[in-house]
Amino acid sequence: MSTRTFLIGAARERPCTLVVCRGCCCGDPRKHPGTDHAWQLERLRAAGSEHGFQVRTTDCLGPCDQANVIVVQPSAAGRRAGGRATWVGFAMDDDCTEEIVQWAAAGGPGLARPPVTLELQFIQPPRDARVRSRR
Repeated sequence: MSTRTFLIGAARERPCTLVVCRGCCCGDPRKHPGTDHAWQLERLRAAGSEHGFQVRTTDCLGPCDQANVIVVQPSAAGRRAGGRATWVGFAMDDDCTEEIVQWAAAGGPGLARPPVTLELQFIQPPRDARVRSRR
């Protein structure tokens, strides 16, 4: 027996979404003084407005030793194509920010291949996040 998923309402049209950690370590200029955290968030939001993906911030996502962490969530179409949330760690320089923008603008997980150099920064989500995603 196969399981079918039907999306209703807004979930059917959900765009690719970037969840940007801004908790205890990510986005903290005292812990990472060489990174312009405000610029990064402004850049992501401007690109989201331009290309149609969403950007949200959240408190601590968990892997503080891999700050800054950004989770790239697939759009509804990307999820139907097999895309799953992808965690990017050490996302602090301009090149990484631009690669995340390019990937999200192209459709994100399930619809577009990430830049090869960005794949080097993929990290495993914390165990509790993996358990929640299976529910």
